[in-house]
Amino acid sequence: MGTIKDIRDAVQAELSFDPLVDATDISVRNMNGEVGLNGTVPSYPQYLEAATAAQRVSGVKNVHNHLAVVLPDDDYRDDAWLTTTASNALTLNVTVPDGVEAAARNGNLILTGMVEFGRQREAAELAVAGLTGVRNVKDEIEIASDAEPVDVTGLVQDALDRNAIVEDDSDVHVDASGSTVTLGGHVRTWAEHDAVIGATWMAPGVAEVRDYLDVTG
Repeated sequence: MGTIKDIRDAVQAELSFDPLVDATDISVRNMNGEVGLNGTVPSYPQYLEAATAAQRVSGVKNVHNHLAVVLPDDDYRDDAWLTTTASNALTLNVTVPDGVEAAARNGNLILTGMVEFGRQREAAELAVAGLTGVRNVKDEIEIASDAEPVDVTGLVQDALDRNAIVEDDSDVHVDASGSTVTLGGHVRTWAEHDAVIGATWMAPGVAEVRDYLDVTG
């Protein structure tokens, strides 16, 4: 799969193959493994899944998701209803800490509040992403922790050493400055990439992750 056309066609085929994506109105562009998704999808979960599907294709180094969510008329919900429904979903989810709130503006959900770990912020996003009427989720949740930067570096590195997805001889390197962790090096696949990012967000004290990992494909 070495040509621009091959990767583009493979991504288009993967989108059509994925039962969670309606690829009818999606077009794919590729430039040396930099894949762009353009067009429309009828729900926010499909917006997310389309990017995930593209990442599964060999040779894809990055995915630029320019898809717009155009809701069917029957799926439209006014902002008051969506705010209430999203707030209830957050309250009922045991993995989301108290104090996380949601507000809707024209179908776009804005999440605010404070959590201790990045995975808790991710849990809040997942709790509302599949609600009918959601066009997008903007996460403004803050992360607070008292962990020292040197501890963060060690914790993340130890987690990567334990992870079966990341090769033992991987050149992934972790640098922490305050609550910001910078990741560099190379990974073979997007599965490895996501494993590294996920391990980083699990460490206490991490409020921001700067991703400079290269996916070799």
